[in-house]
Amino acid sequence: MTPEQRLERAVRKVQADARVPALSVALHRADRSLWTCTVGTSGDPARALDAQSRFRIGSVTKTFTAVLVMQARDDGLLDLDDPIATRLDVPAHGTATIRRLLSHTAGFQREPYGDLWDVLVAPDDAALLADLARAERVLPNNRRYHYSNLGLAVLGQLVAKLRGGTWASVLREQILEPLGLTSTTVEPTGDAVVGYLVDTYSDAARPEPQLDMGGAAPAAQLWSTAGDMARWAAFLASPEIVDPDALVLAPETLDEMRWPQTTTDETLWSGGFGLGLILAPQGRRVVHVGHDGAMPGFLAGVYGRRGGEGNPGALGAAVLGSSGTATEINELVHELLALAVEADPADVRAWSPGRAAPPAYRSVLGPWWSEGFAHVFSWHDGALQSRVADAPADRPPSVFRPLPDRPDVLRTVSGREAGELLRLTRDADGRVVRMHWATYRFTRVQETFDGVPVSEG
Repeated sequence: MTPEQRLERAVRKVQADARVPALSVALHRADRSLWTCTVGTSGDPARALDAQSRFRIGSVTKTFTAVLVMQARDDGLLDLDDPIATRLDVPAHGTATIRRLLSHTAGFQREPYGDLWDVLVAPDDAALLADLARAERVLPNNRRYHYSNLGLAVLGQLVAKLRGGTWASVLREQILEPLGLTSTTVEPTGDAVVGYLVDTYSDAARPEPQLDMGGAAPAAQLWSTAGDMARWAAFLASPEIVDPDALVLAPETLDEMRWPQTTTDETLWSGGFGLGLILAPQGRRVVHVGHDGAMPGFLAGVYGRRGGEGNPGALGAAVLGSSGTATEINELVHELLALAVEADPADVRAWSPGRAAPPAYRSVLGPWWSEGFAHVFSWHDGALQSRVADAPADRPPSVFRPLPDRPDVLRTVSGREAGELLRLTRDADGRVVRMHWATYRFTRVQETFDGVPVSEG
């Protein structure tokens, strides 16, 4: 089978086995055209299911709200450690910080006050905030992970206030238009499929009601196509490729969002949360970043793949389904990302010679010793790098950049000891003879901590 046939077979199997009325899937990658696949029926006799069919994406909406918050931070409108009350007028729970709301560690109750999922009526923007006086703080700030639609809804109200618009208008101007996500909307369109509850004990399926989330829209309101969502997933994984001009967000800020803030289970460290993003480790330094979504009659999985052999970059997948109970949908997105690099890995690029290290750093290259362990310093991709001598090949190196006007003091910009300084000491001839990294001494021979070469016995 071709790679495309293997992907399609996986999609068709889930649609049949999980009994999903409509399944729409897309795979985005930097080195291929967008791949899409649809199986099933839209639920509308007048319109066939196709790649333009729109599904409700539920909590995938939260990733958009999280990016809006980070944009506001980068623009100087807030600090992540601000208590929410310093930026938004709230009647209660104002000590919850923006960072903790993003990572679901602020202790907010799960839903807005009231029985939203029973009465199917959501509060408007004003009522959502006013009702915080009646909502519970079920856990202390930063006690542990506790998922909260209410918390992300409040953050959506925050960015709307800071930008002087509605959450929907800010979303459109700040994200959807710059990234070209033209099929992602706040309201359903004529292309929308019907969402169903499929009977567990028969083949019957009944349409689920759809509600406007009102003031909680920033947590779960959006509708989209698989193609748009695969592009969004690719952006979350590789913004430097999807958004090279950083029109939406700087790559460094996405790095920050992807850094784990909490695990979601204290006994099984198999998943976590960053700043608004679910982190799903896949082993061998591969992680999938994105979010799942659920609304009545719909499930969605939208993830991008970071790291791993065969990854072409900007690799994102979206699986959108019109069943509210087929959890296989959320598993399929991870299967497709893995299958993409297995069945159709990125081409291997030929190596070609590059520039030599600048004269000022040539005496740094080669093996050094610290704390009894060997480290290898090298020059690649225009930067000084370091690796523990016996580190696994897939472990990224530490990368250094010199401070402005101080070429012998370098900042660790990524990898081990990120943020720490590397200081170079030279002899009378200008050769580097000793280094200090994060204050630990590095020498050309293996020495004890008091500076005696171990070879002397």
